Amino acid sequence: MAVWALSDCGIRPLPKIYSKPRLAFTSNNPQPTKPPIPRPELRNGSSFKLSSAGLRDKWVVNLSAPLRGGLVEEDEDNFEGNRVISIDESGGEDFDPDAPPPDTLADIRAAIPKHRWTKNPEISLSYVVRNVAVVSGLAAVAAYFNDWAFWSPYWICQGTMLSALFVLGHDCGHGSFSNNPNLDSVVGHLLHYSILVPYHGWRISYRTHYRHHQHAENDESWHPLSEKIYKGLNNVTRTLRLSLPFSLLAYPSYLWSRSPGKKGFHFHPSSDLFVPSEKKDVITSTVCWTAMLALLVGSSFVMGLVQLLKPYGIPYLIFVMWLDLVTYLHHHGHENKIPWYRGEEWSYLRGRLTTVGRDYGWFNKIHHDIGIHVIHHLFPQIPHYHLIEATEAAKPVLGKYYREPKKSGPLPFHLLGSLIRSMKEDHYVSDAGDVVYYQKEPKLSGARCLS
Repeated sequence: MAVWALSDCGIRPLPKIYSKPRLAFTSNNPQPTKPPIPRPELRNGSSFKLSSAGLRDKWVVNLSAPLRGGLVEEDEDNFEGNRVISIDESGGEDFDPDAPPPDTLADIRAAIPKHRWTKNPEISLSYVVRNVAVVSGLAAVAAYFNDWAFWSPYWICQGTMLSALFVLGHDCGHGSFSNNPNLDSVVGHLLHYSILVPYHGWRISYRTHYRHHQHAENDESWHPLSEKIYKGLNNVTRTLRLSLPFSLLAYPSYLWSRSPGKKGFHFHPSSDLFVPSEKKDVITSTVCWTAMLALLVGSSFVMGLVQLLKPYGIPYLIFVMWLDLVTYLHHHGHENKIPWYRGEEWSYLRGRLTTVGRDYGWFNKIHHDIGIHVIHHLFPQIPHYHLIEATEAAKPVLGKYYREPKKSGPLPFHLLGSLIRSMKEDHYVSDAGDVVYYQKEPKLSGARCLS
């Protein structure tokens, strides 16, 4: 999804070539040249300073290669010239436009040993076999005991394991499962349709998220709402979006309606999400998803609705909560406010370096190290079983841009605090400006974060 590293810095004035403010904090009396840039409200007293990072001319990528392995690898080649935003650790306020940024995406890539890029289909399939065996075993044990005292722990365990299946299907969508796109597609379909995820529809929308990560308008999946869109929401939508646990059940709704302000949905080939060449893939996804739904509906008539909810329905909701929690926290809730970009201020590398890694305690290995998210967002074609080593190798190059995740105990209860704080404070971004930060609506500050 990585992403969420610009801590311990301060905001500097932008280059003189800009004739108008580029941040979202504007006044009624705009200054013609180089206005003072106020600091956004930050947590723990820290602040950011950013340098401009423009796009190279050659950045357009082909969005119509649904079965190609390494779906984001082509982006790295096109964006390789984007440089890491330079950091002055001395805390100075002046911006030096002549100071060269320290590193490029190629420098980060070169720091990772070649063998960490190797995709081994046998290893990948072994994780699938292991996960499917655990899911099947849990279901068999639950059916054998069929006791309400057993169902509660079963729901948590099985929902967690369904999330693990999702991560492996997610790897297929990125092309990090193997170098065989047909194998990736088959395994991805089987894993995702078992948990009601439309494989191609999701894969394409998630690819959009990775290619436009941290762009205030073009990002996908938990991107910020502009102030205009936010204030145009009805009270029910606004409450559900910013209230727990409702916000952790957003995924099924997102499949049908996307985020506020965006059109289309994941099941129609003519949706704004897709290009015409992806029509057959989207239709295939929709047919398979519909078949899985029909199987579940038919089973409810044979078994009874309650008998279906116990082994599948409630674990599915736990899986949805895991999915929304992980996706949200990898892009929100850091101790310091994280910038979002528009226009020339956005770049491939700059956006991905705002990714936030997370430590999920015991769940790290169960969920295939999905919390190792910075390197995953920079190079999503690296297999999950190489992410830890790849991250360690890249840390010296990333420096302050790598946000070390807060260490977790066996259970990641500390993340609930990050989630609740973000829900209270991160409501919308300004309609104007190329570097913007989340703002909060005072009326909702804590009032509707139900936990």
